[in-house]
This record gives sequence, C-alpha cells and structure tokens, in this order.
Amino acid sequence: MAPSTEEANGSRGRRSGKGIGIVTASDSQERSDGQLHVYDGEGKGKSQAALGVVLRTIGLGICEQRQTRVLLLRFLKGPGRSYDEDAAIEALQQGFPHLIDHVRTGRADFFTAGEATRFDCKEAQRGWDIAKGAIASALYSVVVLDELNPVLDLGLLSVEEVVSSLRQRPDGMEIIVTGRAAPSALIQAADLHSEMRAHRRPGIDSNHRTHIGGIEIYTGEGKGKSTSALGKALQAIGRGISQDKSHRVLILQWLKGGSGYTEDAAIAALRESYPHLVDHLRSGRDAIVWRGQQQPIDYVEAERAWEIARAAIASGLYKTVILDELNPSVDLELLPVEPILQTLLRKPSETEVIITGRCKNPPAYFDLASVHSEMVCHKHYAEQGVDLKRGVDY
Repeated sequence: MAPSTEEANGSRGRRSGKGIGIVTASDSQERSDGQLHVYDGEGKGKSQAALGVVLRTIGLGICEQRQTRVLLLRFLKGPGRSYDEDAAIEALQQGFPHLIDHVRTGRADFFTAGEATRFDCKEAQRGWDIAKGAIASALYSVVVLDELNPVLDLGLLSVEEVVSSLRQRPDGMEIIVTGRAAPSALIQAADLHSEMRAHRRPGIDSNHRTHIGGIEIYTGEGKGKSTSALGKALQAIGRGISQDKSHRVLILQWLKGGSGYTEDAAIAALRESYPHLVDHLRSGRDAIVWRGQQQPIDYVEAERAWEIARAAIASGLYKTVILDELNPSVDLELLPVEPILQTLLRKPSETEVIITGRCKNPPAYFDLASVHSEMVCHKHYAEQGVDLKRGVDY
C-alpha cells in the first residue's frame, strides 16, 4: 500500500520551506498518478457517490491534520431549479468552507441536442474553461465534473479536447466525471468506470405491497454504494440547515468491527462538523465473514445492530438512517428477512432508510424500495496493479 500524502506545501512554499496548509495535486506523495473516475448509467447515485468521495478526502485530511482542497463544478445545473445534491453541497460548504470551491453552469431546463441554444454552448464552454484552468493549476486534490457526460453527449463540447485535457491532468489529481451517456472515448481513457444501473420493479408486488417512499437500496459489485449513502447523509444535514431544523442522521454498519474502513474518514469529518446531528455505530468482528464459516459472535453482533436500527427507525427521531452492509448480513443469513420487512413497512413517512451492500439473492424488502441502484464495475484501476489511495479508495 502506498504511503499517505503528507502536509502540503505549495510550489512557492516548498522553496521557502513554509507550507500553506493545503494539499494540492502536485504535492501529493501517495502515488504519482491521479485517477480518472467515471460514474454513469440510468440509476441513482452518481453525484451522491462523487460527493461521498469528496467527504472522504476531506475527512482523511482532518484525521491526518492537513487540508485538502476540492472543486465541485456542475454542468447543466443553473439557477432556478433545485437539485438532489444542493443540500449536500450546502452541508459541505458550511462544514468546510475553506476547502470547497463550487461552480454551477447551464440553465435549469431539460433539453435535447436539437433544442440546444447558443447560450447552452456558451455555458458549457464557460464551465469547461473553469475546469481546464483548475486542472492546469494543480491546486486541487479532487475535481468533480458533475454532469459532464451529458454535456458531451449533447455535443456542447468537443469530446476529443476534453479527453485530451483530462489525460494531461497533474500527477496526484483525482478527477470524477458523472452523468448519463458517457462517451466511449472518455470511458476508454478512464481508470475507473462504474455504472449505476436502475432496477425498476412494478408498483405493486405479488403480495400487494407497494413501493414505500424514502427507502433506497444501493447494491452491486461496483464502486459507489457506501459513498452514495454518505451523500444521502450530507443531503439530510443540508436540508436541515436550509430549513433551520435538526435533521439527525444515524449510520449503522454491519460486518465492520475493526478499523481502517472506507467510510471512516468521511464519518469522522461529518461528526467533527456536525457532532450533534450524526450518530454512528459499527458491529461485527475484525474479519471477513464467509458463508459456511459464520461464528456465533457474527449472529450476536448482527442482531445487536439490528435491534438498534429497528428502534431508531420506529422512533422517527432520525431523518436518515443508513444501514451499511445490511444486504450481505442478510445474504449470509446472520439476520432474518421478515423483521426487516415489517420494520420498513411501518417506518415513519418522514424517515429515509438507505440500505447498502452486495447481495446474491435479493431479499423481499427490495420490493419496497422506491430507488434500487446497482453499481456495476466495468473497469477499476486496482485490477491494473495501481495502489489504492487513502481518502479516495479507502
């Protein structure tokens, strides 16, 4: 595993021996090449996953007493319309105002390629000019280009120029591109390609159960499940800020009894900035649980966390309850399905429940979900022997 990045010095700071306190791409000592991430597909979770990576990166900097700067550049999301991630970004900006730069471009209307106007082309170019400048500056550790994929699909920017610029990103800079319909040239250039695949079930199942609003499931082999859930936690906190209310969040994690997990830094960042709004509990032992090798403690720990989850959901005290890795716990038969199903059927309407984790055999509660997004991994740089990066991959 590559060593973690050290406290940053700008290029001028390195010459003078005085650091400026911000980790930039050019200062990163962890791995020499930053990776290009592409999240696309029809399913939900693309922008959420990007925001989860941002939170994780900032959180790692907090844990290691250094700071990491992030640019959030959003295409096709102009003023006049609200978007799912607005509240999450508000929470990020309020919690870490000196670490987040945020730019929106475009108009609020949906349009096709044939309906694109001169204004749309100018706004796309304005956003891309900002992106190019930010990438060339090497001042950012992470650059999120939200909805760049549909901009390219609409023909508002040259795919060749964009791909060429992204290939020439500074060493150590992570770039995350989101949105439907990623062009093939961008996918070929990407180091990681994760598709969010939507699963749409009929509105009423064979037992006459209808979908319940506020239940979202993120599963699959690809990257983005837990990070999407963290994006939902940010959204809940941000909505509370905008409405001057206390939107409490509970994060419960199964099969994660040890330390050094992907979400640790992100949760630490949330709890540092919003200690009165975020509760967190982990369960399980510090070991991988394999089918056929379950131990008594695995059942005890899974049940302990579920009892807390059940009571928390029923109480209505939390705006968002994240049940991280509940799916594999059920798949491993550490928990029965029926109590989970009944709890979700009776949940308060104002409580969101986000369920994550891989699952070979979808349990019955999947049929209740209003959102079911499967993360499908088409390409991952780990498969090419590239070291994983703390704050981005784990």
